[in-house]
Amino acid sequence: MSDSVPNSMQALTYPPSFKGDQTDDYHGVTIADPYRWLEDPDSPESRAWIEAQNQVTFDYLNQIPGREQIQKRLTQLWDYERYSLPFKEGDRYFYFKNDGLQNQSVLYTLTALDAEPVVLLDPNQLSDDGTIALSGLDISTNGKFMAYGLSTAGSDWQEWRVREVATGQDLTDHLRWVKFSGAAWTTDNQGFFYSRYAEPNQEAELQEANYFQQLYYHRLGTLQSEDVLIYDRPDEKEWGFNGSVTEDGHYLIISVWQGSNPKNLIFYEDLTHPDAPVVELINTFEAEYSFIEHEGSVFWFRTDLAAPCGRVVAIDITDPDRSHWREVIPQAAETLQGVNVLNHQFVTSYLKDAHTQVKIFALDGSLVQEVDLPGLGSVSGFGGKREDTETFYSFTSFTTPPTIYRYDMATHQSQLFRRPEVSFNPDDYETQQVFYQSQDGTQVPMFITHRKGLQLDSPKPTYLYGYGGFGISLTPSFSVGNLVWMEMGGILAIPNLRGGGEYGEDWHQAGTKLKKQNVFNDFIAAAEWLIAKGYASPETLAIGGGSNGGLLVGACMIQRPDLFAAALPAVGVMDMLRFHKFTIGWAWVSDYGSPDDPAEFQALYAYSPLHNLQPRTAYPATLITTADHDDRVVPAHSFKFAAALQAAHHGPAPVLIRVETKAGHGAGKPTAKVIEEISDRWAFLSQTLKGELKLADTALA
Repeated sequence: MSDSVPNSMQALTYPPSFKGDQTDDYHGVTIADPYRWLEDPDSPESRAWIEAQNQVTFDYLNQIPGREQIQKRLTQLWDYERYSLPFKEGDRYFYFKNDGLQNQSVLYTLTALDAEPVVLLDPNQLSDDGTIALSGLDISTNGKFMAYGLSTAGSDWQEWRVREVATGQDLTDHLRWVKFSGAAWTTDNQGFFYSRYAEPNQEAELQEANYFQQLYYHRLGTLQSEDVLIYDRPDEKEWGFNGSVTEDGHYLIISVWQGSNPKNLIFYEDLTHPDAPVVELINTFEAEYSFIEHEGSVFWFRTDLAAPCGRVVAIDITDPDRSHWREVIPQAAETLQGVNVLNHQFVTSYLKDAHTQVKIFALDGSLVQEVDLPGLGSVSGFGGKREDTETFYSFTSFTTPPTIYRYDMATHQSQLFRRPEVSFNPDDYETQQVFYQSQDGTQVPMFITHRKGLQLDSPKPTYLYGYGGFGISLTPSFSVGNLVWMEMGGILAIPNLRGGGEYGEDWHQAGTKLKKQNVFNDFIAAAEWLIAKGYASPETLAIGGGSNGGLLVGACMIQRPDLFAAALPAVGVMDMLRFHKFTIGWAWVSDYGSPDDPAEFQALYAYSPLHNLQPRTAYPATLITTADHDDRVVPAHSFKFAAALQAAHHGPAPVLIRVETKAGHGAGKPTAKVIEEISDRWAFLSQTLKGELKLADTALA
């Protein structure tokens, strides 16, 4: 974009947003909520508002020079074969593959790695537009049956069915009102455990709060109404239950969760004895416990109890008093993220400054060796069973598409299994990790990636992306969308903010509740560092993030509108006074705090994006994105924020909302819709940021 303001950035005429007279009393503070009517996405008024907003938005986006070229390049690059990690059950392997531009990946099965694969489930055949997605699956121990969940239009609600692997035919089994649940087969292959909610009010199924989850057992060939209730707690409406079965089928392990709090309980049931009671092994929400496996009566857990970065402990269920717990792998300086048992050894995954290390330990906790990885990046995999000497892992970085390796646990050798062929040269890009100082002196790491040879003698268009919440870590990963951004000449910057899990539970807690402002301070400090170092300027800097990251963007663009030229908040939590009233929003209180608590209300009210807009303020150019079927972060957050932002904003920079239809929070979104949305984001930034953002002619050959 040139330094002059183009015609398209002259003040837009936005659709009118009616202001109601709704007010609420919060601990003696009267707060107006004039756009409460937008909380009903299906009312005639809301539908008309959505249509009018989309008209303005797409009229603006479609006339941007270069948008068509961006979409063309995204489509070219996206068109490559992508594979998931293979996994084995019984005598069969299973994996996902996407030919390139398929809206949904296809599930295949085969009897040997070099055998001819057979399609087991192709979700693309379930809808014309790819909006029905496979949202969960579990294969029976003998490899003969597959329980699988489907999600429609991005909803968190799932419907589960059972397919016979040999024939590819579905059985009569059909389960509904399943949410936040997988399936866990018993080793007799006769059925599985799953969790569900009561059937919701049909008119409010995408908004109604979800409470009182129940754990059931479903036996093949029976009706859902005949399923056996295994465990519920009518006295604890917020408790949820995740059931898993030990490899030998001896125990049902029940992890009890409460909202998004990482702290959980552990119960178990002995499946070898009919009518055995559910035993409460750990019945206090004091730490996170992740069951690994067991050896006889000894259960192994990964936990952050007295170890914020994680350790492995052994608990003998015949003598479970805490004084008799045994530490197997002590806490390290790095963050312990996951543990599996393979070849009768612990395979552990650690995060060191937000990149992966993999270490193998004997069952007595002694170090065997560290796995040699292809570079600094993110690793997933190392799944399998206790006897397995073969396993697979995937390695990715900002410039390395997910590449799959076969690992021999006996020889400790990695062998390349599948490498995607993407039409770009990774050697043309470089990544560095820097550390900068936040407002309170905390050192925060940040990855910066761009084309090699990019002249940094003047500020460049820079995309600063963050999340900072719920203990989720942002580690290096490949993205076609980000690659095209860098091809256009942009810089990609990703800081590891507090609130994430990069440095363990202490790092997470330092960005929660009354300390949530730390996350925004970390993000603002990242922007200031980029400007001070000459990478960017307030005229070339854009910020982006989704969900909790959308809240991050909303809060920071309001606190420092002078610091950013553009903001891209996606499916964000924008109303911090009512987030807990919809679907699973109540579960976020563990990170955000509750508006019902006077002290936490004050903290929430102080940064809530919806409530801190100032009239006649020049805010950054903003493209809000959401989906009308999002039942995780309901679209009312984005609707109300867009209406309020358009009313408060003063200046020529566009303030737009893009409402996707037949889509949800993001999971399972069809490839075609993903490409369209990224095209609109980059086109919007090419129009609103100063500096050159243009695809080279060679990129479109």
